[in-house]
Amino acid sequence: MPPRELKQNRVPPIIGHRGASHDAPENTLASFRLAIEQGADGVEGDFHLTADGQIVCMHDSNAKRTTGVDRPIVELTIAELKALDAGSWKDPRFAREYPPTLAEVLDVVPANVLFYLEIKCGAEIVPMIRSVCDVSKTKPEQLRIIGFDAEVIAAARRAMPEVKAFWLTGFKALEGEKRKQPSAGEVIATLRAIGANGVGCQADMAVIDDAFVTAIHDAGFEIHAWTVDKPEDAKALRDLGVDSITTNRPAFLRQRLR
Repeated sequence: MPPRELKQNRVPPIIGHRGASHDAPENTLASFRLAIEQGADGVEGDFHLTADGQIVCMHDSNAKRTTGVDRPIVELTIAELKALDAGSWKDPRFAREYPPTLAEVLDVVPANVLFYLEIKCGAEIVPMIRSVCDVSKTKPEQLRIIGFDAEVIAAARRAMPEVKAFWLTGFKALEGEKRKQPSAGEVIATLRAIGANGVGCQADMAVIDDAFVTAIHDAGFEIHAWTVDKPEDAKALRDLGVDSITTNRPAFLRQRLR
């Protein structure tokens, strides 16, 4: 790994969380376009399967929070979902925004921007992702598959070995213990077991320190951090040498890191 002074001179890739979701409605084409306009190095979106086997970009398993329609995504067709208003909850000017398909999202991602695809359902979505990506203009080296379910990430690696995949994890302390889990060793064991390329960690600054980051890197894996909107946390993570920082505010955070 480079010495600390070199880490401090490097701005890691800035990834727009659900697009530029501080300024635009999350997981909409408007949000992804805005993140790209703001200079994000990559954008991240969440994906589910619909009732008719299409891939739609929404975070929750129910459409209510962002559309007002209280129905599970798995019970809605893509036509029904695209008829919903997924933008007015953020601002009336976004009233025409709808939950887009994976193909529509990939179509707005230029060749110089990374795309982080978070799987929010089970491994049954993986073959469909493969099919959509195979006919997309997006190159395999632009794509990153991410998810909290280790078995889903293992399935993605088997189906799409040319695409990097990262296991996501938060941190929590077990009752009666001060140390939060998983430890760096436990993370590394999981990554090895599922064939992942690295980990995406909740930016818990009580856990992610130099020893943690160094252990992940020394084991041959990447380490990414989410969701970081505070400049002081972003600067600390930059100085530790993380491989990317995901934020709701790409332009704001990049400016502060410079």
